[in-house]
Amino acid sequence: MKLYYAPYTCSLSPHIVLRELGLPFNLVKVDNKTRRTADGRDFLAINPKGYVAVLELDGGQVLTEGPAIVQYLADLQPESGLAPAAGTWERVRLQEWLNFVTSEIHAGSAPLFNAALSGEAKELFRAKLFKRFDFLQGTLGRQDYLMGADFSVADAYLFTVLGWCRFFSIDLGRWPALPEYVRRISARPAVQAALRAEAVQ
Repeated sequence: MKLYYAPYTCSLSPHIVLRELGLPFNLVKVDNKTRRTADGRDFLAINPKGYVAVLELDGGQVLTEGPAIVQYLADLQPESGLAPAAGTWERVRLQEWLNFVTSEIHAGSAPLFNAALSGEAKELFRAKLFKRFDFLQGTLGRQDYLMGADFSVADAYLFTVLGWCRFFSIDLGRWPALPEYVRRISARPAVQAALRAEAVQ
């Protein structure tokens, strides 16, 4: 398998999951400005949407969208416990969390990267995002992970997008459970390995 990634993007989430599962894969770095891969290919020929993450399977199939990728990977090793079995109520809850992270945290923070937005517009986005952080504080103030006691693919995703707060000068200390959550996940060997690998690629 090949994971097409760019540092400091949502592709870190499937990268973490691949390492949690111990699956063999190759990393292919993508330049988000030129849309070229590190080996000189046109990334738009691989994913016409133009963004990472992309998982290319050994048979040539290409899968895009982080929440779909992490569920696919977890299902390759159901015994890992990174995703509940398909068809169970717990799997629906996992999908609920993945959709929350992608639509409310990921998409909610993405506009803050836009240098063309006015400070007033960014404050509106921050205010909405902070309400979502209030909700996360309530959940993570009473349990270690989104699904309860165990780490799941949804946590790999939330950890990834919470990491962007440093680029926006957002102090997560306002929600005490969130920095504790980030520290807990940061300590995982697979997370450390993924961060090291992306730093040196």
